[in-house]
Amino acid sequence: MEAKAILKYGHMGPRKARGVVDLIRGKGADEALNILKFAPQHAARVVAKLLKSAVANAAQKEMGEADSLWVSKAYVDGAPVLKRTQPRARGRSFLIRKRMSHITLVLSGKDDTAAKKKRAIRTGKG
Repeated sequence: MEAKAILKYGHMGPRKARGVVDLIRGKGADEALNILKFAPQHAARVVAKLLKSAVANAAQKEMGEADSLWVSKAYVDGAPVLKRTQPRARGRSFLIRKRMSHITLVLSGKDDTAAKKKRAIRTGKG
């Protein structure tokens, strides 16, 4: 069973958010929160809030405590870009791109991987 949390239109560039999300992919939920707590990036606070939301979603689905959950999928997609102009010398204009991100976190229970392996062995796939 999986619990998911999605942030749409987060005001940070996807390239910067991917660096933070890469820190927690594959880690346990408690360990990931601890990593994000001490990460200096702005995106770390946003991803930590999103991770707490995913843990709350897992509790709502009765998947267990936060120590039995791990970040199975975490990815960042680009969102629409706000385009603004800034005046420059000699009557020209300069385009400013304000990038946004869609961030998705998926948590799984620790027993899910063992169940998938058993199912793969039983069916002959894997």
